[in-house]
Amino acid sequence: MAAVIGRKGLAGLGGAALGALAQFVLVVVVTRAFPAAEAGAFFTATALALMAAGIAKLDAGNGLIYFIARAATYDYRGISGYLRAAIVPCVIVAAGTAVVLYPRLGPPAALLPAIVVADVLLAATRGFGMMRPTVLLDGVLVPVGQVVLVGGAALAGVSGWGLTLAWATPYLPVVVLAAAGLRGRAPRTPYLPGTGRDLWRYTAPRSVAGAIQAVFQRVDIVIVALLAGPAQAAVYTAATRFKVVGQLANQGLAQPLQAGLVRALACGERERAGELYQSATAWLVLLTWPVWLAYAVLAPWVLRLFGPSYGSAAPVALVLAGTMMVATACGMVDVVLTAAGHTGTSLANLVTAIGCTVLLDVALIPTHGALGAVAGWSGGVIVKNLLPLWQLHRRYGLHPFGRHTLTALRRTAVA
Repeated sequence: MAAVIGRKGLAGLGGAALGALAQFVLVVVVTRAFPAAEAGAFFTATALALMAAGIAKLDAGNGLIYFIARAATYDYRGISGYLRAAIVPCVIVAAGTAVVLYPRLGPPAALLPAIVVADVLLAATRGFGMMRPTVLLDGVLVPVGQVVLVGGAALAGVSGWGLTLAWATPYLPVVVLAAAGLRGRAPRTPYLPGTGRDLWRYTAPRSVAGAIQAVFQRVDIVIVALLAGPAQAAVYTAATRFKVVGQLANQGLAQPLQAGLVRALACGERERAGELYQSATAWLVLLTWPVWLAYAVLAPWVLRLFGPSYGSAAPVALVLAGTMMVATACGMVDVVLTAAGHTGTSLANLVTAIGCTVLLDVALIPTHGALGAVAGWSGGVIVKNLLPLWQLHRRYGLHPFGRHTLTALRRTAVA
């Protein structure tokens, strides 16, 4: 178990760290190359594209992880049918979403199906226990490709739709490479009756929850642009760019452990599930809290990397740092909840959190701009973490810290 954390978990964290760095560099490039209004328009367009893709993927990737992980006991027979049942609806929804968003996003909207299929295929590889495709493709190829292409477009004087198209293009090779990574893993068998029904019966609540989660992660940027203008959206994006560190670190640990959590909870092995949860939480705190403390102290200087006018957003950085420290202390709490099969409860939690965020944003952004937006986001994040934390404690007695924490750290250090 420590070896799982030590190898796959650290591999996921390595990819997450590189991805976070590349996204930070991307924001620096855009804010330095364009006026705040143009930079804000780009950030708003990319946030809208990622929200749309998050909705269109229907959380099918997590559904595949659930069924693939459980299918290991019978040599993955029938899994090819689950892959088809997952991908086809996602492509249809993504294509329809692209048509709807074309007036706002322009030609880059045509790449929405590629963004969605790439995510679903990479999730399927993790269901088979493979982390390398996710680390190399999602953690390295996409963010580094975005920096290179967007930086090149900026040097060439390209803006508007061209800049967004450069940002979306790296998802195309991911589709091809992820599909190649799955070849030979799942034996191609006839489609079994009831496959789609089983997949979507489990995934449907998570589809709604995944859509809300996608909106929750980026709706604040869109709301700032609508209520305070694209220039404030650029300031807010720059000041909160470091929140991707926590998101990617959580994702980097959750991805290799999710299949193991599903198996442990399906077999009633709460002890093992608790150890996985507490090990991941301990690593999250150890690796991210120094980042948040450093960002809180150095924010006035760090923010000036984006441009002289961005240094005034230091209060936004302080709220961000404190909120992310609370969130990482809760660990991958929602992942554990859904691995236990409580997808409906997770959906209710997300609805509550996003409702809190939108209400606070509408109340605070018109007067306080970027600071009001981060306060609204902070309220939603705290609700999103504390609700499932209480639910896991009540139902399973699971905690992010406990008697497994020190043991897990010692074993992981040895590994």
